[in-house]
Amino acid sequence: MHRTFALASLVGLIGIGSAIVPAVGASHAAAVTARTSPAAIHCHARSGLKLPDPRCTPGMTYAKVTQHNIRRTICKKGWTSTVRPPESYTARLKIMQIRQYGYKRRNPRLYEEDHLIPLELGGSPKSVKNLWPEFDNGHVPNPKDKVENALRRAVCGGRVRLAPAQRAIAKNWMTAERNLGLAK
Repeated sequence: MHRTFALASLVGLIGIGSAIVPAVGASHAAAVTARTSPAAIHCHARSGLKLPDPRCTPGMTYAKVTQHNIRRTICKKGWTSTVRPPESYTARLKIMQIRQYGYKRRNPRLYEEDHLIPLELGGSPKSVKNLWPEFDNGHVPNPKDKVENALRRAVCGGRVRLAPAQRAIAKNWMTAERNLGLAK
C-alpha cells in the first residue's frame, strides 16, 4: 500500500501530461497509460540493466524542443542547464523507481537517474516516462553519454533529424548510432 501511495503521490506531484509529447508516438504512450497505472507497474531492466523497461520508461520528448528551434534550444551551449530538474526531484524519484524496477541492490549511489531521451536531444526533463534508475555502479563512466553526444552533434550538424534521433535512442541507445547510419 505504501508503494502505491508514494508512486501515486509522485505522479500527481509532477503533473504528467504537461508540456510533454511522446517520442514514440501518441498512440503508444496512450496504450501504455491505458493498460497500466504507475502504481501497479513492475518494471524490469533489460540487457544487463543497460536498458529500461519500455512499458515503464518509453521515453518522452519536451514540447518546447522542435526541429525548427534546435538552434535556440539543444544546439545552444548551456541549454540543458536551463531545463535540468533539481537533484531534490530526481533523488526522490530514483529511490521510488529503484523499488519499482525491483533492483536487488537498493543503494541509490549505484544508479544514475537517467533521461532515456537525453536533454541534449530534447527529452522531457521531468516526466517519469523519460527518467529511470540506470545502473552505473557508482558513477563509472557511462557509455550512453558518448552516444548522446554523438547524436546531438549529428542533429545539430544537420546529418540526422531530431525525431528519428529521439526514437532511435528511446528504442535502444546501444544500437541508435548504427540504426541512424552514424556508426563507423
